[in-house]
Amino acid sequence: MEEQTRPEAVVEEEKAKFVIFSLHDGLYAFAGGDVKEILPALEVFPVPGAPQSVPGVINNRGDIEAVIDLRVVLGLHPGERTERSRIVMTEKAGVRSGMLVDSVLDVVDLPPSSIKPPLATLDDATRKLVTGETLYRDRSVVLLEVHRIIEVLRPHER
Repeated sequence: MEEQTRPEAVVEEEKAKFVIFSLHDGLYAFAGGDVKEILPALEVFPVPGAPQSVPGVINNRGDIEAVIDLRVVLGLHPGERTERSRIVMTEKAGVRSGMLVDSVLDVVDLPPSSIKPPLATLDDATRKLVTGETLYRDRSVVLLEVHRIIEVLRPHER
């Protein structure tokens, strides 16, 4: 007796949103659930004694929010703010912060299968902040974890 085969059901892989942005010559992304809004590069008010990675604070509709310069955190060449610069407001584990980026390129839906482990060539400091890599328009995108960036910048409890 001949075995009958049924067509396999095509299961659509669940996708997650990511906000893709540029820094220096590279592409990076945050999980969409961690991004609350994208602001123009507002005036940043310096805070005396803040680390170099925190150039200051912004007034976001009456809320004072810290701004983190991701170029400094990732050890990239310093850059100038331009009209394309943006502050990506993030929130993770109850902590809100603005992340200064060169430009926001896109918001995309990615299936988990498109995310690969971080490259072995990343330096140790950067690897601690990265959850994986993917492709966007044939370019590599480094996926950053908001919570890890904030943890690295927090003063250690004594």
